[in-house]
Amino acid sequence: MDWSTPAPLQDLLDRLDAFIDAEIAPLEQEHPQFFDHRREYARTDWDRDGVPAREWTELLGEMRRRADAAGFYRYGLPAALGGQDGSNADMARIREHLLARGPGLHFPHNDEASVVGNLPLALVLHEYGTPEQKDAYLHRYVDGEIEIAFGLTEPGHGSDATFLETTARRDGDDWIIQGAKRFNSLSHAAEVDVVFARTSGQDGKAQGITAFLVPTASEGFEIPFNWWTFNMPSDHPEVHLNSVRVPNAAILGEESRGLDLAQLFVHENRTRQAASSLGAAQFCIDASVAYAQERTVFRKQLHEHQGVQWQLVDLNTEAEMVRSLLYRTAALMDEGGKTSASPLVSMVNLRSNQLACNAADRAIQIHGGTGYTRHLPFEHLYRHHRRYRITEGADELQKRRIASSMFDFRSSAPAPGTRG
Repeated sequence: MDWSTPAPLQDLLDRLDAFIDAEIAPLEQEHPQFFDHRREYARTDWDRDGVPAREWTELLGEMRRRADAAGFYRYGLPAALGGQDGSNADMARIREHLLARGPGLHFPHNDEASVVGNLPLALVLHEYGTPEQKDAYLHRYVDGEIEIAFGLTEPGHGSDATFLETTARRDGDDWIIQGAKRFNSLSHAAEVDVVFARTSGQDGKAQGITAFLVPTASEGFEIPFNWWTFNMPSDHPEVHLNSVRVPNAAILGEESRGLDLAQLFVHENRTRQAASSLGAAQFCIDASVAYAQERTVFRKQLHEHQGVQWQLVDLNTEAEMVRSLLYRTAALMDEGGKTSASPLVSMVNLRSNQLACNAADRAIQIHGGTGYTRHLPFEHLYRHHRRYRITEGADELQKRRIASSMFDFRSSAPAPGTRG
């Protein structure tokens, strides 16, 4: 493979940097409270159960509008949605590049907001939605007029999604949905929620799970509370579905094959999360290298102490290996389809998210007392990227998926009638 950045992509990155410097950085400077040591408090509406503050949401909307007007926001979307059919390989490099710049309004670590949008639900609706569903939701979603939530995780089931307990039973031309969802991101602000429910089949089997487009204004759709998280603000409500009635036309994709949609969603997200984690890790490494060459300890520059050198050498070596794996994985997804290369997607997601946490932790340590404060960004980066080791599949789930590609578990299962 050619690891150099293609000329058209480099031109895009250069134009993106110029746009951020000219349009987004000045906008950020007009609202310093959202980006300095006050960031967590200013961004959070503490009186509305910890959801994002309206002023912060409005600022994100203005960033998105400017990025969209400049032609960057929809880059990764199909041309039919106003995008540029950006490849997975390009999106990986773009997200890494944006995060390596450091935190800011261009990629503020909130709701996956970015000047180059990450909209996996748009890809899901584009791929699986009916014309009526697309007319109702897709273009309004891409234009930023509405939010769409994604309800898969449940109080008793996260990684083991095939055991979900939410059910939908047929009642004439309608379906009645009963159950609960946990960490149902953005459902507090969404017009519609993609809810996964078992309509047939057996627990533990993917077949029989169906995805429904459920309007959040539906009778019986309730949000009892919002989960407060390690990094605030939080947009992860608990949702109760108490006999929510939706028409048969609300089914997204094929009946009983809802997890096909979820696979498309998580493959996109896992790869792009990996890219952002790699970029954040590189920012932490570069900032620590620069600081170690400025700080004097025991009459020597900090970088002259091998104990500091080796920490950063190990991190930088890991970053180079993760980068190679990321670029290869993204390229294979472009060649074989978005849900191909599953083991590699799990590998790069696992290692990049761990790397981001390790690099942020080391940056805190190397910067000493100031590294521990909120006046530097490392604690914020750590808390944000720590979530990625759970969301879209925990570390342990990624290892399980990798193992399933290495071993035939069926061959080691005890024969019927035996004990094992």
